[in-house]
Amino acid sequence: MKKVFFIAVFFISLSGFSQEETVHSIYFESDVHELKALQSEAVVAFLKVIDTTRLESISIFGYCDDIGKIDYNYKLSQRRANGVKDMLVKKGVKLKIIVKIEGKGKVMIDEDLEDNVPEARAKNRRVDVVLNFKPLILEEFNIPGLYTTIRKDAVEGDRIYLEKLLFDKGSSRLTSKAREELDRMVLLLKRYPNIEFEIQGHVCCTPNYQKEAVDKDTKKRELSKNRAESVYRYFLSKGISKTRMTFKGYGNTQSLGKDAQLDRRVELLITKA
Repeated sequence: MKKVFFIAVFFISLSGFSQEETVHSIYFESDVHELKALQSEAVVAFLKVIDTTRLESISIFGYCDDIGKIDYNYKLSQRRANGVKDMLVKKGVKLKIIVKIEGKGKVMIDEDLEDNVPEARAKNRRVDVVLNFKPLILEEFNIPGLYTTIRKDAVEGDRIYLEKLLFDKGSSRLTSKAREELDRMVLLLKRYPNIEFEIQGHVCCTPNYQKEAVDKDTKKRELSKNRAESVYRYFLSKGISKTRMTFKGYGNTQSLGKDAQLDRRVELLITKA
């Protein structure tokens, strides 16, 4: 039995202008379209950790490796997609939100460019379950003292949630969208030069007994600190004085108590206004 793998990619917008999408992949053995018990259990476990109340639609895409005839592979990829659809419905997913079920056929590879051809082919024998969610809107949470911008009448203790600064899982690297968000904040910090603040890094999805998470780049359990420091260094590069700011990692100790993805975040705590 081939081991089941997961691929999950999150794209989140809290401002409501784009949709959050999660992709979950199920992998098959060669020439097989039936789901084994372990695969079904893995999908059920995956569904349990997502926020189904925000689930808007599901698309299912089947694929095959590049071996075999084109027509056969199209039919096999469609059977794989249909099998996953049937399993989801059996597990309680409403058929009306499954908006697309499509077999894509074979995925071609260039053997000269692949370091591990068997592994590449194995990853192409899959079904992608694409889940689209209604966007989260931070303002609807009504968390006292938590804002998405620096208010004109800001006071000590205000927390600024950097809403487009959600990190990839296990990462402290700033994305292009994160840099855009920080550039917006730099303008505000220069507008209010008397404000001092602490940059607070956070993580999600770690067990309670493990307060901090591992940064996949450094391999050390310092992820929330590294996230805060990434923001600190970016602000320095943009001319914000180090005398105005400090940084600290808080691990998983200050969850917002909402969607877990919102805890892969950095906040600014105003310490002097």
